[in-house]
Amino acid sequence: MAQPPQQQEQPPQQDDILNLVSALETALLPCLPARELQAIDRSAHPSHQIDVERHARDFMEAAKKLQLYFIRLQHQNQPSKEEALRKEIQALEEELKVKDELIQQQEKLIQGWRELLTNQRAAHVTELERV
Repeated sequence: MAQPPQQQEQPPQQDDILNLVSALETALLPCLPARELQAIDRSAHPSHQIDVERHARDFMEAAKKLQLYFIRLQHQNQPSKEEALRKEIQALEEELKVKDELIQQQEKLIQGWRELLTNQRAAHVTELERV
């Protein structure tokens, strides 16, 4: 049976995860008939007990492989310390830039108020001199 074109051209990482998930599913399938397993689990027959243990062990191994794969992916996707520091420095520089702009705006307001006060003072002095 032919696969659709999009599934044939999968990146290697996606193939890895699909293989791991398939292995997990394959290991899980023998564990699914729960009633049978419970009956076998209570059975005194040694081969039944071995089958249950083997299925459980296979499933746990497949789950562990999938977990390790995700942990490895997580470590690969984490930025290095150098990259993290670079990003943090860039964020701090951006914050400084914003704060510098705010300071400049406030200084312009203060300068405007000073001019206004100087003009009002001059007007009051002129008014007092007339009197």
